[in-house]
Amino acid sequence: MRSIQLAAAGIALSAAFAVAPAGAAEAQCEIDRPVVFAGLDWDSNAFHNSVAQFILENGYGCQTDSIPGSTIPMLNGMVRGDIDVTMEVWKSVLGDALPPVEEAGKVVNLGVNFPDALQAWFIPKYLVEGEDAPAKGLTSVYDLPKYKEVFADPEEPGMGRFYNCVPGWGCEVVNTKKMHAYGLTDDFVNFRPGTGASMAAAIESSILRKKPIVFYYWGPTWVLGKVQDQLVQLEEPEFDQEIFDAMNAESDPTQVKAAVETPLTEIYTYANTEFAESAPQIVEFLKNYETTSADISKALAYMQDTGASTDEAAVEFLKNNRDAWASWVPADVKERVEAALNAS
Repeated sequence: MRSIQLAAAGIALSAAFAVAPAGAAEAQCEIDRPVVFAGLDWDSNAFHNSVAQFILENGYGCQTDSIPGSTIPMLNGMVRGDIDVTMEVWKSVLGDALPPVEEAGKVVNLGVNFPDALQAWFIPKYLVEGEDAPAKGLTSVYDLPKYKEVFADPEEPGMGRFYNCVPGWGCEVVNTKKMHAYGLTDDFVNFRPGTGASMAAAIESSILRKKPIVFYYWGPTWVLGKVQDQLVQLEEPEFDQEIFDAMNAESDPTQVKAAVETPLTEIYTYANTEFAESAPQIVEFLKNYETTSADISKALAYMQDTGASTDEAAVEFLKNNRDAWASWVPADVKERVEAALNAS
């Protein structure tokens, strides 16, 4: 991921992707400095940065950079104007920090980047499909006790194993509450892997070997990018905001009596307001920019399997999804981006 170094002398410029390919009509960026992206510390945001940077640099003639950091510092940087664009704004993560600065006109919502960030409980299809499937008939979280032998915990005889998140993660807390609400604690061990890597490895290994596993996971991630088409999402009670809020507010998991599915989440692109007013062509592109969780998971899986960088994954995505991104930009920009892809 590219980073920007701020110093008294000014801003160091990144040259990656900056040279227009031969034969492409030249473009003049509407601002005379780099477009600065929030380099949030997860891969899907880095991938979006790389896609947007490639298009801006090759299609709009702009230079770009990014400042690395975590969620709240990046929001503060966008408010100050150190950051121009944040490609992935998870409103639920920012909580109370976003509304005041948005209402004050410091930042502006440019629209949905992807509408379907996913959190759910899964089982592999091979456990339920076919006449001899060992868990045939398992469709809901409430069915799980009937099939606990299928998911037998190797360390707890008579119990199944549910793969939760890493201890201390927000998803681990929520899933523990759900286990109590769904009446699973007498039949399933609430297994918490030690790291995110071991969690992902257990899921991928089980599916590759066609072993039984029931687990929570989220997307977009490389894990779902590799195995989502082999999974069945277990049914949970339909989303109800009042029940969802009460579940999250309760600090004692044993007292949670009702839970619901986690709804699909819309993830947004935001910009510093002054930047947005000064760069209407760039903002129009970013407003049109929209992907899906599946798109991103596939890109992350490509990176995981090949060792590709986010810049390389962005080129792969743009080459394989020309109809999608062509709708984000004017015809002349499309022509220049196409030329750059053909030259890469």
